[in-house]
Amino acid sequence: MRSKRHAFTLVELLVVIAIIGILVGLLLPAVQAAREAARRMQCSNNLKQLGLAMLNYESAYKKLPYGVGRYGCCWGTWQVAVLPYIEQTALFQIFQNSNGADHTGIRYAGTANRPVTSARLSTLTCPSDTPNAPILSVTNHNYAVNYGNTSFFQTAIPTTPPINFLGAPFAAYTGSTSDDGPPNAAAAVTFPRIYGKPQSLAVITDGTSSTLLVGEILQGRGNDLRGFTWWGGASGFVTYMSPNSSSPDIVTGGNCRSTVTNPRMPCTSAPSTAIAPRMMGSRSLHTGGVQAVFCDGHVSFISDTIDFRNWNALGSAAGGEIVSVDY
Repeated sequence: MRSKRHAFTLVELLVVIAIIGILVGLLLPAVQAAREAARRMQCSNNLKQLGLAMLNYESAYKKLPYGVGRYGCCWGTWQVAVLPYIEQTALFQIFQNSNGADHTGIRYAGTANRPVTSARLSTLTCPSDTPNAPILSVTNHNYAVNYGNTSFFQTAIPTTPPINFLGAPFAAYTGSTSDDGPPNAAAAVTFPRIYGKPQSLAVITDGTSSTLLVGEILQGRGNDLRGFTWWGGASGFVTYMSPNSSSPDIVTGGNCRSTVTNPRMPCTSAPSTAIAPRMMGSRSLHTGGVQAVFCDGHVSFISDTIDFRNWNALGSAAGGEIVSVDY
């Protein structure tokens, strides 16, 4: 006598499929959270390596790297100067006219320098973000230096009461009100200002453990130049804007894309004004805040909800403020 075979009924199959769906639904957020935790840890490690590179540079030259180049915009930034200290000596040796020292006019996007500026530097790329190259294959990255508590012009902002510039570990377009530097090599010869002057750690009278050195930024999409750190206009951030601020970055001299296309990165490319001068904030895709390395080399996660006065003080180098350690 043949035994009777038992098979799953349609109802049983549907129940099993439903249970599997529920389990997958429960598991996916945990997997995504674990992946983001790993990416955040890698990002923290990148900042630690970059902080050590900056301090090793300072140990060798008794000054931190220049922020923007001598003539501002386009002859290279701190990102060129620090290359030998992040195991990229070969790229550093290729780059010509760093800091605009010889007036030749060779800039970061010139043919001779493109092998350098089109490189994707893993130490300077946060894995939580999407890599982008907005112009001529020149790459965006995810870390920028601290230009202080006001703007890239490093002057007071005439709010009520005014926000005075209180020093920074890196110099940018100090004293400018609008310009991006000389437009060509001929103009550079007679350019009256000196941008990006290297600073020593001695200017940080607030203490290296309570002054930001480098913080996270996001890479723009398409032709958005945020994260375009080979260019002076995107090489830094300021603490006039809170972490992941809803206030727009003021991208003077370059393109940016609206909040519709990139909701975590509000911006305007309108010309600078006294009350809204050139500035960019620190931003990240990590939930709840940004990561930064301080001038003593330690890395911290800083909450989006940090008190603005505390955040603004972390950006200044010589303000004498009392800074809470509760970020």
